[in-house]
Amino acid sequence: MNHISKIIILFSLAIFGTLPAQIPAGYYKLAEGKTGYELKTALHQIIKAGHLTQTYKSLWTHIVTTDSKPDGTVWDMYSDRPGATPPYVYNFTVDQCGYFSAEGVCYNREHSFPKSWFDDASPMYTDLFHIYPADGYVNSIRSNHPYGEVDNPSKTSQNGSKVGPNATPGYSGTVFEPIDAYKGDFARTYFYMATRYEDVISGWENYSPVGKDVLDGSSNKVFEQWVLDLLIAWHKQDPVSDKEINRNNAVYAIQKNRNPYIDHPWMVECVWQNQCSENALNDTEADLADVELVHDSEAKTITLNWNHSPFAFVKVYDLSGRLVLSIENAESSRTISRPTLKPGFYLFTVQFYDGSVSTQKGYI
Repeated sequence: MNHISKIIILFSLAIFGTLPAQIPAGYYKLAEGKTGYELKTALHQIIKAGHLTQTYKSLWTHIVTTDSKPDGTVWDMYSDRPGATPPYVYNFTVDQCGYFSAEGVCYNREHSFPKSWFDDASPMYTDLFHIYPADGYVNSIRSNHPYGEVDNPSKTSQNGSKVGPNATPGYSGTVFEPIDAYKGDFARTYFYMATRYEDVISGWENYSPVGKDVLDGSSNKVFEQWVLDLLIAWHKQDPVSDKEINRNNAVYAIQKNRNPYIDHPWMVECVWQNQCSENALNDTEADLADVELVHDSEAKTITLNWNHSPFAFVKVYDLSGRLVLSIENAESSRTISRPTLKPGFYLFTVQFYDGSVSTQKGYI
């Protein structure tokens, strides 16, 4: 596939098509112009305000919508093998159960953020964003162990998930390691939990000895450093997938709140590492970066430079995917200033007249 074709497929469809459809207009308005933990607090207020608490029984019905594979079977991240035949396949309703003594018999409801860590309290107990269908036996051996990385497993599931001593610095206790394809999913789940429950999570540190090894007792950082390092690494190694995007939309239809780190993955670094520069926000594939974005914090401007063609059509979107600025016949160096756009994060797209599109994210 040539360079221009890749741009057209990835950006003409993703940016001009799916982005506005995924996020309700104005949903992230409260977060505009904020960075670091201030951004996290704004996100907390947004996703708490709309959250409709579910019943535990209703989760059986909801996961049919949120965790169904294209063929209608259960999407179990503890047994699935992307690109290969899974060791077993579950069908909704007929294969559901509680815990079981062998793998491949039935599935149940897995609290990926263990319920003992928050004392089985509501609404966390039924929050769909961290509850996934999982093989009953693998769920039981995962227990309430933290996620981690394992070199010498004591147990390995049929899809390659492992239980054993943690191999990364900072913690040597028993951990559970999912396969690489889903590490980012679980990392963004944990960032959601740290944000949605910012107002209460500082009190969870002592509910469980294992939870104490993960949580630092604060409402802003939330995680011990070894956990935070691991989650950020997993988030970067395993980017947001179509599965996550579709699940985010499905959960929103039920709970009326969203996972902001699926909608805007760059917010992870912006919140926990305070890396909100144009470089940190640019998650475009390197070979697609036809447009250079130059941020001048003193002048409060964003300058877009390109050599692809002398003129282009520039569009600017806000966090909710709303088009806020259009510039036709823009010359190959276009500066956008603070008076034109209020302070905040934006998606800058440059559409060339041969049909190709490039994009950058930036703060102004």
